[in-house]
Amino acid sequence: MTVVTIAVTGIIAVIMAVSLKGLKVEYGTYVVMAAGLLIFFYGMGKLTSILDTMKEIQNYIKINNIYLSTLIKMIGITYIAEFAAGICKDAGYGAIGTQIEIFGKLSVLAVSMPILLALIETLQTFVS
Repeated sequence: MTVVTIAVTGIIAVIMAVSLKGLKVEYGTYVVMAAGLLIFFYGMGKLTSILDTMKEIQNYIKINNIYLSTLIKMIGITYIAEFAAGICKDAGYGAIGTQIEIFGKLSVLAVSMPILLALIETLQTFVS
């Protein structure tokens, strides 16, 4: 599937959800959630090519595995948090969606702390 296919899938899901809104509002939400899950799992499938490219870059630059795994964790946290927050906001629960976004940002910050400490140690070595 290409970006165009995913975009068309999303547009069709939204059109179906709007048309089902007249029958029952829940049906529209279910259609949008199903389309969102389809797009989510397709996006997760794209991670293999991203991981292969990151490993190739790691072979060229010779960086520590911890940095690469932390970067992947940060991408995953961001993607999952945005996806869940979007579903909550579409369902009419914007406050929960916002809380998920805040938790995702805090999680990314927590995961990135070891890299920040390593950067500060490196700067301290250069300054000393």
